[in-house]
This record gives sequence, C-alpha cells and structure tokens, in this order.
Amino acid sequence: MSVSWRQLWDTTATLTGRVEARWLCEEACGQTGSDFIAVLDAAAGELSVAHLDAMVARHRAGEPLQYVLGHWSFRRLDLLVDRRVLIPRPETELVAERAIALVGHMAVDGGRWPLIVADLGTGTGAIGLSLATELPSGMVEVWLTDLSPDALDVARANTAGVGNAGTCVRFGQGDWYQALPTRLRGELALVVSNPPYIAPDDQAIEAAVRDWEPAAALFAADDGLAAIRVVIAGAAEWLTPGGWLVLEIGAGQGAAVLQLLNASAFEQTAVTQDLAGHDRIAAGCYVP
Repeated sequence: MSVSWRQLWDTTATLTGRVEARWLCEEACGQTGSDFIAVLDAAAGELSVAHLDAMVARHRAGEPLQYVLGHWSFRRLDLLVDRRVLIPRPETELVAERAIALVGHMAVDGGRWPLIVADLGTGTGAIGLSLATELPSGMVEVWLTDLSPDALDVARANTAGVGNAGTCVRFGQGDWYQALPTRLRGELALVVSNPPYIAPDDQAIEAAVRDWEPAAALFAADDGLAAIRVVIAGAAEWLTPGGWLVLEIGAGQGAAVLQLLNASAFEQTAVTQDLAGHDRIAAGCYVP
C-alpha cells in the first residue's frame, strides 16, 4: 500500500517532533521548502521510505539530527557534517560575522590585498569558508588548519562545495600555529578560532554532545582555557601589526580571557555576548 509524504511527516512527527520530522522527510524525499510542500500528497517510493526509517532509527538512538542528515546550514553555507567534526552552531555564526566585519574594515582602510587570514582548528571550515564566500573576490587568502586529518578532509570537501570562492583557500595540518608555513609569521591580518573551551568535568554538557561530537574539539584543560591560552600566546608571532585575534569562548570565560589578552600585546580588547546573553566572542588588536 502506498503512503504519501504527508502521512510520513505526520507519523514521523509522533516520534521526533514535527520540525525535526520535516527535516528528515525532506532529506528522504530530496525536496525542500515549497518543493516539499508541493509533493506532500504524492506517494513516497520504497527506497525513500527505507531511507527515512533508517534515519529516524538513528536519531531515536541518540545520534544528533545534523549527523543523521549529513549536512547543516551555517550562514550562507550548507556544510557536510559528520562525527569527524563539531556540529556548526548559531553562536559560531556570530564569531564569523565579527571576523568578516574586521577584515572588511582592514581592507577598506588601505590594507594590501589579499589579506591573509587563518581559521585555526577549523573543523567543518565554517568560519574560514564564510570569510572566503562573503568577502569580495581577491580580498582574502584563507588558511584552514586542524590537528585532525579527518577534520581537514571534511573542510576540503566543504571547500569544494563553494565552487570558485574556494580558490583562495589553503590547508594546513598540525597543532595550532604549527600547521602554518613559516613564511606567514608576522603576515596574518586575522587569526580566528573556535578552540575547545569546555572543562572536561563540566556537568552541564548535554549527553548527545559528549557522546557523539569529537572530544578533542570540545574539551580543554585548565577549566577550558588551555587551548585559548595557546592561541593567544602565539598570536603576536603571527599577526601583522594592527591585525586582529577573534576567539569563540565559553559562557563565563570573558573576564579570564580579557585578562589573557590584556597581558599580551593586544589593545581594543573586548568580549561580546551571544543572543542568549552569554560571553561568546573575545577579540583584540595586536599592537607590538
């Protein structure tokens, strides 16, 4: 007996919730938005139903929806996402927005193009690829780095997905600044990073995050500040005078990170909050 997409959506909604059910049905159907609405009363194929059933089973077993779907949106991007990388989050979109604005101002203020920027610990490539795709062509050379070769494979795949905008993107594998070629010392206009910043014993972390997302990209020693300390300490060696460091940080880390920035060669330091009112973005301008 045939079953329509409307029936499948209704049935799936009883298991996952209506919004998540729509995402899953759209993925199985191969149609999104108004195109999905247009086929609601069409019969679903046998393979599509099997695909939907498999995805629902994975999600009900605890796997995050983004990994089940295999991709997730970030600003203007649709990114490949799997267990090799963190799931892109709305808070990180604000980090990318800040980085894009700073690079745009530097370019307008007479900076030599291309301005060289580095997204350290890039994961999916979300922040760096936002810079590559949203800034004018030729403005930036973007370095995506990660310690994990698997994460870099995901970033490479996502770079291929942005087409011509990806021609300005370069890759480096290694631990923070060690991933960059030595010729870039003192040449970076911007360093941006979403480093691990969660304390290993933080009990507020959701089980789905702790169980499914890569621990190396989530957790850091020293109450979550260990990686942040490394990125701040190395920035002066790699930034050009007047270059900027932008970091995603954990809620409540603002005062500690500001102290670290102010103790280094940074001015115009500031911490801004996300839409929930939590400390989220720390930034400073390198002034030797």
